Amino acid sequence: MEQPVEEAESITARLLGHSASLRPQDVSADAGVPLSSARAFWHALGFPLVEDDEAVFTQADARALKQATDLTSESGVEPAIALAMTRAFARTTDRLAVWQTQLMAEALTPPEQEAGLGEKDARTVTDRAIALAAGERLADLADAMEPLLVYAWRRHLVAAIDRMAADADPGAESAAGTPVRVIGFADLVNFTALVRRMTERQLAVMVQRFEVLATDVITAHGGRVIKTVGDEVLFVHTEPSAAAAIALDLVEGMTEEELLPDVRVAMAYGPVLSRLGDVFGTTVNRASRMTAVTPPGKVWVDDALTRRLASTSGFAMRTTRRRNLRGIGAVTPSELSRALGTRPREETS
Repeated sequence: MEQPVEEAESITARLLGHSASLRPQDVSADAGVPLSSARAFWHALGFPLVEDDEAVFTQADARALKQATDLTSESGVEPAIALAMTRAFARTTDRLAVWQTQLMAEALTPPEQEAGLGEKDARTVTDRAIALAAGERLADLADAMEPLLVYAWRRHLVAAIDRMAADADPGAESAAGTPVRVIGFADLVNFTALVRRMTERQLAVMVQRFEVLATDVITAHGGRVIKTVGDEVLFVHTEPSAAAAIALDLVEGMTEEELLPDVRVAMAYGPVLSRLGDVFGTTVNRASRMTAVTPPGKVWVDDALTRRLASTSGFAMRTTRRRNLRGIGAVTPSELSRALGTRPREETS
């Protein structure tokens, strides 16, 4: 048992520069920060609580704690804001790290060990040698990947600032100061039944392919992927026509993809509350509820989005029957399709 532990510690040292040898009070003393403040910082980062005598920290932790303290003392950032920023980093990088370790473990897992990827926790593999090999490979790549991470963050920061400035423009459409967006949900059809028939590796390949294809289509049209949850992706856009193109391209793309079942897409237009990198509100709920009643291979949009697409060339709408959605009320969705050489028109069936 000694050797695997030593190998894990070696990966820690390679990634953080030192082996874990410092207790909480050692780190707070090195950083010149009260232990209570240090614990608040670690809690914001999502680290588990540790006992005073546990040596689980490194000099890298002390440096990070000192940098966080300097952010508030030298840059004038309020402590509460600094902790909130830290939580944002933690949530994002935790998902990033889990995603990358899973990808590397899958790449190193032989096909005959396809059951080795844990069903309940994507962070686990049954073969410790593969887990350690994935860790070593990621440690090899860390220095090369780090600049790319910083670059991606800065580029997305620019885009976020641009969106915020656009929303603050007096001419921007909003509802009581809340930005207006197109919210879309793309949902794989019969996903639960597929899960029962597929191996874990087959399921992993299918979900990964769905996420890659959906992300490519959404971002190509200037949209944003808010999150993916297994068989569903939530996206957002500021422009109705671009969102309509996303939805139709998603349906067509999934149809042409042999690995994937049909997809259905529902979209709603209206005010949206954005917090913690996610979106909330009635518009989001309406799009979500509509997805459940949208037929396979179809795109349904709500009344508000139908009105905004009605005068846009390239799209056609066909009004469907009125439906009562749980928690939303009565909605009359329209089926969206591409117009063939004509301007969009609304037909009632």
